[in-house]
Amino acid sequence: MPTEIVTTDDLREFKIELLKEIRQLFAVNRGQSSKKWLKSYEVRKLLGISPGTLQNLRVNGTLPFSKIGGVIFYDYEDIQKMMEENQQKNNFPFQCSR
Repeated sequence: MPTEIVTTDDLREFKIELLKEIRQLFAVNRGQSSKKWLKSYEVRKLLGISPGTLQNLRVNGTLPFSKIGGVIFYDYEDIQKMMEENQQKNNFPFQCSR
């Protein structure tokens, strides 16, 4: 059985490659939930809203949902879409300076 010696340079190169791959994974998932379907408490926490506000979003059709056995689920992509559609733009044609 052949033996291979691992040097400190080999370990350093391995560390650099590993960190590069970890950074790429974080870049891909930055700001995204790892779950497709979120429960009400997760949506409230994500958006920083009250139970009543979440109910209003359901009732007026702003945020689609699915209900299974009394548990309400929200698609993460629908939440992102709602946020993008309701994004406010700055209407001032100039910048204020102090």
